[in-house]
Amino acid sequence: MTERPQPDSLGSGDTPTAPDPNRLLRVVVVDDHAMFRAGVKAEIGRAVKVVGEGEDVATAVAAIRASEPDVVLLDVHLPGGGGMEVIKQIHATDPERRFLALSVSDAAEDVIGVIRAGARGYVTKSISAEDLVDAIRRVADGDAVFSPRLAGFVLDAFSGSIDIASVDEDLDRLSNREREVLRLIARGYAYKEVARELFISIKTVETHVSSVLRKLQLSNRHQLTRWATDRRLV
Repeated sequence: MTERPQPDSLGSGDTPTAPDPNRLLRVVVVDDHAMFRAGVKAEIGRAVKVVGEGEDVATAVAAIRASEPDVVLLDVHLPGGGGMEVIKQIHATDPERRFLALSVSDAAEDVIGVIRAGARGYVTKSISAEDLVDAIRRVADGDAVFSPRLAGFVLDAFSGSIDIASVDEDLDRLSNREREVLRLIARGYAYKEVARELFISIKTVETHVSSVLRKLQLSNRHQLTRWATDRRLV
């Protein structure tokens, strides 16, 4: 957690009762890696009160409902349906609950998708502890907070430079593994390199590529690369 640039704010929204400034903000940390959760708690534990954690969709939803935090720190990619599914389930009964995405991914579809789902901000895991605490406080106050580079994706989406509906609908057809294969193929990896990177067989890579081409109605690797590049997936 070393990034020093301050996250950009894109403004404030209507907010329920503001958190009491004299008490520590209550935070739930959701990530499928226990060591990362432990690291986050150690880094921010004196500035906020970590009241729960989750490692997948089910445990995250249970922890949030049980602890009613001011802000949920949420990874985008989780077992059981991903961060967007957590937001969807919570907002179905608790639409004012605030989420701040904290992810290693800076892919446009992840940023746009989780913001469309209802998150109030998105920062990458390279952020410093100090800036993360500041982002948590700003989200609790109703601000929309993004790491500097990621703010551009959101602005592009609002300006129409990115076809949001098309990105979501197309990617929703792909499994998480198919998305991983798609990104690596689009970056120029050979099948054997993809297999080595993802610890799968070359045959499995071929199967995933065929499935991706079929689902996206593409004919070849060149079209796949152009499709991914247009959506800033590489």
